[in-house]
Amino acid sequence: MNLEILTPEKKLFSGEVYGVQMPGITGSFEVLEKHAPLVSALKPGRVKVLKDKQNHTASYEIQGGFVEVLNNKVTVLVEGAKEVE
Repeated sequence: MNLEILTPEKKLFSGEVYGVQMPGITGSFEVLEKHAPLVSALKPGRVKVLKDKQNHTASYEIQGGFVEVLNNKVTVLVEGAKEVE
């Protein structure tokens, strides 16, 4: 599936991924291939990008925002974010 992580200033991530874990306002959740359509608010926390099935990951600390899942594309819109090691 395709993932984009966007802030008002720039595009932090864009590419094909296996899955993504996000901090929803009522708890963390994960989106994988062919997920049902979804719109959710995100609270400040960590977004973990699962790049493939071999545990290659990237993590971003976000300040909160929204996520939309539609047609195997995940768009994460956040106030601010930075990549963490």
